[in-house]
Amino acid sequence: MHVSGNHAEVAPWQASIARPWLYHRIGHEVAGHETVGMTRIPDDALLLHAPPLRRHMPVLAARGAGLVDHAGVARMLRARVGGQFWAPAPDVVRPVIVTASTAEQRRHGQARLAILLDRILTCVRPDEVLLVAHDRHGAAARMARRRGIAAIYGPVDPHALLDGAREVHGLGLGDLVRLAALRGLRAVRYATAHDEAPQPVTYDACAHDLTVRTTYTDPFDGAVVPLGRIVDILSLWRARIVSGREISACVGMALWKRERIGEFLAHAPGHPAFCRSAAAALRLAGRVQGGGAIAGWATRLPEGIVRDAQAAGVALWRVEDGFVRSVGLGSDLCVPCSIFVDRRGIYYDPSEPSDLEHILATTDFDAGILARAERLITRMVDGGVSKYGRADTTVPPPTWEAGGRRVLLVPGQVADDLSVRAGGGAIQGNEELLRAVRKHNPDAFVIYRPHPDVDAGHRAGHLQDAQIMRYADMVSRGGSITTLMMQVDEIHTLTSLAGFEGLLRGRSVVTYGVPFYAGWGLTTDLGDVPCVRRNRSLSIKALVAGTLLLYPLYIDPLTRLPCEVETLLGRFGDRTVWRVSMLTRLRQLQGKLAHLCGRRNNK
Repeated sequence: MHVSGNHAEVAPWQASIARPWLYHRIGHEVAGHETVGMTRIPDDALLLHAPPLRRHMPVLAARGAGLVDHAGVARMLRARVGGQFWAPAPDVVRPVIVTASTAEQRRHGQARLAILLDRILTCVRPDEVLLVAHDRHGAAARMARRRGIAAIYGPVDPHALLDGAREVHGLGLGDLVRLAALRGLRAVRYATAHDEAPQPVTYDACAHDLTVRTTYTDPFDGAVVPLGRIVDILSLWRARIVSGREISACVGMALWKRERIGEFLAHAPGHPAFCRSAAAALRLAGRVQGGGAIAGWATRLPEGIVRDAQAAGVALWRVEDGFVRSVGLGSDLCVPCSIFVDRRGIYYDPSEPSDLEHILATTDFDAGILARAERLITRMVDGGVSKYGRADTTVPPPTWEAGGRRVLLVPGQVADDLSVRAGGGAIQGNEELLRAVRKHNPDAFVIYRPHPDVDAGHRAGHLQDAQIMRYADMVSRGGSITTLMMQVDEIHTLTSLAGFEGLLRGRSVVTYGVPFYAGWGLTTDLGDVPCVRRNRSLSIKALVAGTLLLYPLYIDPLTRLPCEVETLLGRFGDRTVWRVSMLTRLRQLQGKLAHLCGRRNNK
């Protein structure tokens, strides 16, 4: 450390700054592990907190003997969680940080902080010191100005602050002091500003507090879990907050799903504004220093927004439903529990790259994520999970007599869906798809399965049974498509997600358009696949890892907090979570009436 001036005598508190600390061993024996430290962490000082994603957040940590997880400390530091990690990054950093916890400031006022600053400034230059204060207009701010030192006010991301620090001095024991000690920086606690023997805060004391003296509770199921599990959850929440803050405005979001979209894109606190027009969204994005992105529902983008955003230099990100979405149809106004926010394009449009295509083309899938994908496949197949929940086991599986012929399943699609228009190529409808399937497979037993949104009467693409039976041998309605998949030999599809779900179940899949899962060596492709971009072969585990683990965002429908796909799958079996709203019931009735009227008009 640089010390300005010549000092004939060095006080004990100065020695703690100017030279490495001398540790005194204290007798903590836990599970055969002896810890070393000088400072006992107070019972009310807990380092891991939940960010304000919602008004009422679960308590993650409490005092008590928990599950010892020494490796969790290093994971916490790598993940940059702990303290108010969701706070804004500082606009200034310095090697020497001085801070007073809010409790200490209330208890002792500002006088002791002034004494501490003056003592530290006898050893270091003012331009090396940063005061972390809580009030821009209070006494602490005046202290900083009078002494010519930098100061920041209000909550700040402690990890960004410590990136440029070498030591932290705290009047009291706040999060910043403990995080500094865990990083191996010099961390000093002053019980009072007059303290002639300040206490070094050691890594061992802080790690012991995190791993031995604290018990952690999983916010999703209430189970007692090790530190590493809480770190994983907080890391997920941190990533969600960081990406959400890049979005200034949302457009094209239906009123009934805005609350849920706000939960997906939470800023902690708050969420991006919802705008009715492209002009309003562009104005909001233009106010953000460095530019903010606009998130738009891919199928409801306002006219001209793509052109106008490009002209204004504003990023336009597209939002769509995820592949493991909910129990209930989106067309029945059941809010999604999974979405994609794609910065490059959208997964169903092969004319341009998408984030999903980039993930699949470039990611080096390690053994850990592939093992997780394998477990996910097993869980989804065993549970009969598809986009809209679990298989309906109350309906018996269909039966047929194929006479030894290959049995092909042809999933119908919504005729005007963008995945059909963008990825269908020359085939732009269900009847055309059936015709093509029969042309390529004249001797096969073909089963046609109408799309659930079309069958519910909400979307275009309905075919009369007479039209279907020109090319198919059977029409399948009701029950579970995942059960049906296990009974057929092949799945022939345009761009349907059913092809991906069939791959999970080991079915042979033939694509006539260009779905996201085509071109990776797992399907027989008859469409015009962009081979220049999709230029590698993937295992089914790698495809699932990219598609279901890395690409989507998930929300737990019970706590309404960001979660992993495994948590969402666990909710599919809980009927109390998926209560049908009155709005959904009315929508279902509307669809039935529309479907009935359509059938009568076509007779």
